[in-house]
Amino acid sequence: MRAIWKGAVSFGLVSIAVKLYSATEEKDIRFHQVHRADGGRIRYKRVCSVCGEEVSYDDIAKGYDLGGGEMVVLTDEDFAELPLTTSHAIDVLEFVPAEQIDPIMYNRAYYLEPEGAATKPYVLLRDALAESERVAIVKVALRQREQLATLRVREGVLVLNTMLWPDEIRTPNFGFLDEEITLRPPELAMASSLIDSMTGTFDPEEYTDDYRAALQEVIDAKVSGREIVAPPEVAPTPTAAVDLMAALRASVERARTARGEAPSEAAAAAEEAAGGARPTPISAAKSAKAAKAAKKTPAKKPAAKKTATKEPAKKTAGKKTTKKQAAGARKSA
Repeated sequence: MRAIWKGAVSFGLVSIAVKLYSATEEKDIRFHQVHRADGGRIRYKRVCSVCGEEVSYDDIAKGYDLGGGEMVVLTDEDFAELPLTTSHAIDVLEFVPAEQIDPIMYNRAYYLEPEGAATKPYVLLRDALAESERVAIVKVALRQREQLATLRVREGVLVLNTMLWPDEIRTPNFGFLDEEITLRPPELAMASSLIDSMTGTFDPEEYTDDYRAALQEVIDAKVSGREIVAPPEVAPTPTAAVDLMAALRASVERARTARGEAPSEAAAAAEEAAGGARPTPISAAKSAKAAKAAKKTPAKKPAAKKTATKEPAKKTAGKKTTKKQAAGARKSA
């Protein structure tokens, strides 16, 4: 890695000399614009719209458009005279809990490396930050622009995260925020069950850029003269035509099947609360147990009645036997 900035972290009266490195890099496959007929590179000339002459980089300045065709021209000397106290310093302003910072404010990340004899104060600040479970709010000037940033610890290294200023974050202004949308408890219960069934531990190594891999395969095929057969596209299912509860229920079942798990008590409760939902193994077992108990209770009364009706039948049978015996006795006589 190549250092893009050198300065010092001002931590109270302690100054820590550091080098700044980009902590991230884009892995996008880059292309040049070329002439389709012969593959020649397309070049762009810097031409002045007033005189029509081509302009070199040395003659290019920055202009602020006032509107109506008026332009204010600023040179490097104008920028050099600006009071930018953090041009070579990272000033620590305060320490705050990390959860107080909205992630939408984060912009870019940089690694800080101690320079020269600054290793000990660097490690001191690093360990103190890690122990306090806080991040440092700092100001730093990068590329002639003062920025708000944080200092935190990652894998034993201080990381500078530049942030957007509050007025650079847009306020969401959408019509649906003013609408009153009613959610039924069964829908919310099923959505919570879906979240539970898809909850896991984040491991970034499990995810890959499939589009970039496919694009690289196309490029490699072009180089080697092979042909690429693209997989058939699957038409997306229109969500508007799908019943919300049915979609949630199917999503829960698919997520749990993928994990090889049985539905949880929360999923069963959500199914039962939905009313007329498809029974899960747990809800089915509960229903079977309740039905079995219900059958046992009324079954005792009919059993008692049958016994009572059989007893007089025995007595009647007994009487018939006595009459037959009496008739036989008479014949004998």
